[in-house]
Amino acid sequence: MRPVELARGDITLRALKRSDEAAWHALRSRNRAWLRPWEATLPPGRREPQLTFAGLVRRERRQWRDDAGYPFVITSNGDLVGRVAVAGIRWGAECGASIGYWIDEAHAGRGMTPTAVALATEHCFAAGLHRVEVAVRPENAASVRVAEKLGFVEEGLRRSYLYIDGDWRDHRVFVRTQGMARIGRYWDSGH
Repeated sequence: MRPVELARGDITLRALKRSDEAAWHALRSRNRAWLRPWEATLPPGRREPQLTFAGLVRRERRQWRDDAGYPFVITSNGDLVGRVAVAGIRWGAECGASIGYWIDEAHAGRGMTPTAVALATEHCFAAGLHRVEVAVRPENAASVRVAEKLGFVEEGLRRSYLYIDGDWRDHRVFVRTQGMARIGRYWDSGH
């Protein structure tokens, strides 16, 4: 699949581009402390090769091409403001994936994240996925609210699920499936 661009109002989801390098690094740097309690990192003893920005863009294009992931940046009026990434796509009998997301601290609380997650979820369903899940640290009230606003149903707790901020952290898992009604302001009408 080729990367797509999705939009609703002043929010656009699109693939990361080489020309985004300066804006991406500025966004990541500005939000380092804001994201630290929520963003997965490698556990001690694990190493991942250093990736250049160009390498990151290539890796993400390969995920699109292989239908293995749909990584997007979130833009508002053309400015990079966050990330929503569909990862771990599993075809076959499951047809499922996970969605992760974050927003620039200066743009939090404006409804941008639920809009972006709804757009990405709709794309997943249109691409043929049946199930999309979101895993959220229980302490992350804002991310829990995003899942709840979008009608994701809580499935349970994954203990020691991801290594974040220096330890293995539990996550609440929320799920939507293709057949669930999508009502409310964040969804396209007619679904």
